Amino acid sequence: MPIIALSVTDAHAACTNGATLVDVRSTPEFDPGHPAGALNVPLLEPDEDTGVMLPNPDFVRVMQANFPPDTPLVISCQTGGRSARASQMLEAFGYTNVSNVTGGFAAWHQAGLPTAQGDGYSDLRDRCS
Repeated sequence: MPIIALSVTDAHAACTNGATLVDVRSTPEFDPGHPAGALNVPLLEPDEDTGVMLPNPDFVRVMQANFPPDTPLVISCQTGGRSARASQMLEAFGYTNVSNVTGGFAAWHQAGLPTAQGDGYSDLRDRCS
């Protein structure tokens, strides 16, 4: 099934109707501000020693541990690039209902849609342990 591109207003509506919003930005990007109700599963994370952004080796494992392949998923990032990559990865791993938010959090915030702050990744990651 092809990945659907959603505007931020369509993404908000999809989440209001039961889809799960997953923000794939790094935890330092997510924690200070993200779409309200979003869960964080980073595609990239900063290296503890260097701060260089590296692929999160647990991305697919965390997604698989928390979301069945038929879960309606709305994937977002800062502007849409990482979420497009994450959506393609999820599709390759058998996810069948994936949408990508065009414009990402930048467009979400600009549209005045609800936002929140705080950690969203540790609980999901801990479920895999």
